[in-house]
Amino acid sequence: MPEPLFRLDATLRRDPAIDEWLNQQQGPLGEMVRMWFAVMRDCGDEVRELLHDGHPIACFGNVPFAYVEVFSKHANVGFFQGASLADPCRYLEGTGKAMRHVKLGRPSNPPVDAMELRRMITAAYEAIRQRVEAE
Repeated sequence: MPEPLFRLDATLRRDPAIDEWLNQQQGPLGEMVRMWFAVMRDCGDEVRELLHDGHPIACFGNVPFAYVEVFSKHANVGFFQGASLADPCRYLEGTGKAMRHVKLGRPSNPPVDAMELRRMITAAYEAIRQRVEAE
């Protein structure tokens, strides 16, 4: 039996605090997270969001599927159930039970294929959607 899904209260269709957070992120890393969070928002009509622990999180209803973070030298696109995502390009990092992330913008890493990351975001959304709908 799978672990119970993590749920967050107070999700919104569009959270103004997230737009404010995204607009505060400067330079290329800011551009990256704005673009990838827009992809998350476009996954479906059921996408809700909230700023949680200081980071934008995209949810299917109240179940988070992805997030973005900005650090001084890189940005992350993260997945709440990332350990179960297909990762043929081996982009996912992390050793936790479920969560994984893709690091973006590090000069020491080759660039991430945009189509592959878009596929991963869509797959994360679909996996959560299917689990929620099966409950």
